[in-house]
Formats: sequence, C-alpha cells, structure tokens
Amino acid sequence: MKRRAFVTRSAVSAATVSALAACAETAGTGTDASSLPRVNWRMATSWPPSLDTIYGGAQTVCRRVSEMTNGRFTITPYAAGELVPALQVMDAVEGGTVECGHTASYYYIGKNLTLGFATTMPFGLTAQQQNSWLYHGGGLEAMQKVYSDFNIINFPAGNTGTQMGGWFKRQVNSVADLNGMKLRVPGLGGTIMAQMGANVQVLPGSEVYLALERGAIDAAEWVGPYDDLKLGLHRAAQYYYYPGWWEPGATLDVLVNRRMWERLPEEYQQIFVAATVEANMTMLAQYDALNGEALQELVEGGTILSGFSEEIMQRGEEIALEIYEQNAQENASFNEVYENWRAFREVVQGWHHLNKFSFAQYSRDQS
Repeated sequence: MKRRAFVTRSAVSAATVSALAACAETAGTGTDASSLPRVNWRMATSWPPSLDTIYGGAQTVCRRVSEMTNGRFTITPYAAGELVPALQVMDAVEGGTVECGHTASYYYIGKNLTLGFATTMPFGLTAQQQNSWLYHGGGLEAMQKVYSDFNIINFPAGNTGTQMGGWFKRQVNSVADLNGMKLRVPGLGGTIMAQMGANVQVLPGSEVYLALERGAIDAAEWVGPYDDLKLGLHRAAQYYYYPGWWEPGATLDVLVNRRMWERLPEEYQQIFVAATVEANMTMLAQYDALNGEALQELVEGGTILSGFSEEIMQRGEEIALEIYEQNAQENASFNEVYENWRAFREVVQGWHHLNKFSFAQYSRDQS
C-alpha cells in the first residue's frame, strides 16, 4: 500500500517531471547503484512505428527509464502485431504475457465501460482539463482502482489533444445521413454513432487506410492531420470533418501488470512514473506543433474541411448523457468515477469558458 500511495503522490503534477528525473538520475549518490537489480521488460503497443508521435510515447517511456537507471532497467517497445494484436494489449498485460503495454483504455470498454474515462469521454474534457483531472482531481486514483480488478496499474503516457472527426467519402449534413454508413470509430463515440444509425467498426490504425480505400468502410477517424496524412487517409476520402467530439482530449496509457510492478524496487517505480509523465506532456506538445502544418498541406492538396452540423452535435451529446446516466445506475464503479468526473468537469469548464476560451475566440476573430 505504501508503494501505491507513493505512485499517486509522485504522479500528481507535470511540474514534478524535472524534480523526479533529477532525483532519479542522481539516485546512485544515496543508493549503491550496483545493488539495484537488472530488469528487462517488454512493452506491447497498439501502434505501428510509422505513426512516430503516438508510438513515440511508448519509446519515450522506454528510453527515459533506461537513461535514468544507467541501463539497469530496460524496456523494449514492440509495434502492434509483433507480440500481440493491437487491440489485445490489455489482455496481454493482465495475463502477464508482457510486463507492460502502451494503448488506449477505451479500446477495452467491453470489459468495463468505466475504462473509457482513462482515455476520453464524448463531450468531456480537453487535454489540459483531462490532465488536470487525472493529476489533481482524483482521476488517476479512481482509474487505478478500476484497473486493479484486472491485475493492472495504469499511468497516463501521452495525449493527442482534441481529435478530428474523421474522413468521409460523402457529406453528412444530418443524423439521417449517418444511417447505414460504415464508420470506423472506437470507444463510446462508436456506441453513439451506432445509435444514430451508423454501422460502426473498430480497426487498428494499420488497417484503416486499406479499409477506407477499398470501400470496406465509408468513413474513418484516427487522430488528426499529422497522423492522418501519414496514413494517407486523404487519398481515400475527401471530406474531413471536425471536431472529434467523442475524443476531446484522448489520453494514452501505459498499463503495467500489477504483480510485476510490485516486484520493482521503489527507485525504479519513481523513475517509471517520471518517464510516463514526461511522455504524456511531450506527446501533446508534439501534436500541437505538427498538426497545423499538416492540416495546411491537406487543404492545399484538395481536402475539404467540414464542421459537423449542430443537429449531429446536439443529438450526439443527448445520447452521450443518456448513456452516462444509465450506466451510473447500473454500474457501481462507473457511477463512482462519473460523479467525480462530472463535478470536476463542471468547475474546470466554467473556468475555461470564462477565461481561456474567450481569449482564444478573441484571438481568432482578430486574425
């Protein structure tokens, strides 16, 4: 329990990264480094290496853990499919096939819908708000409690920011236009789209382009301009919709087998936590830096930007709230997390609407 309490405290703020890293890198001055064991782990991921930013989150954790332990604790990342399929990373970690994995928790909502909160919820929190909830609003403690049922402890290790709504072969102006459309959308976004009439599928990133290009699906979302350009989705569909209201601030997690975690020396646990916080901050910064330029290239190449209609947005939000309320009544763990999340969202969004969003709107109007 002391170690678990330490993890919670040491992950409370992105501002702790430098201090934790410096402490870890000089740990040898207080502890004989040679007395620490050599540990070699494998990290399964849900990503192809070609998506260098999202796969880079896994690489950052592995690289920094090795650097901060002078190579005594090494973790080797593996691309989707090398060890296990992209959407089976949680199963592999839970069963101990691998020690850890880098994935999106909402891929596994079939096990417990509450896992979706660890990634993002439709009409929920932006990346900044999500980090605030996880590190300072009780979110991480709540999600680690949920994951304990699966012999797993989780740590945020990346965020894509608000995602795009995806690529469509034809325009969608109303809810009726979604009826029968074959659409790749994961998580609760897929559940909502299904209730609006779409035929929803979940595919790993490596399969999205071929499915869209060959007509197996009519529309697909992945992340945003930088990754979508790399996947070539603009060559398979012309209409690029925004915003990705089902993924306003998607967090990626490192999942660790709890028994393996408890075997680590406390020094290694500290270092691991610091590495995940660094990866979480770095990925979001990279996406923010890269997406604007990529979007410009897409538009210059003929991509047509389209905003979802107010009808689709409003109906999507109505369904989302219905799902939340129903599951809060039926699922005790969902209700516990939902009540915390909802109260936090009300406060943080009120603050951001007053200050941050009004400034952003003014800046946009002046440009």
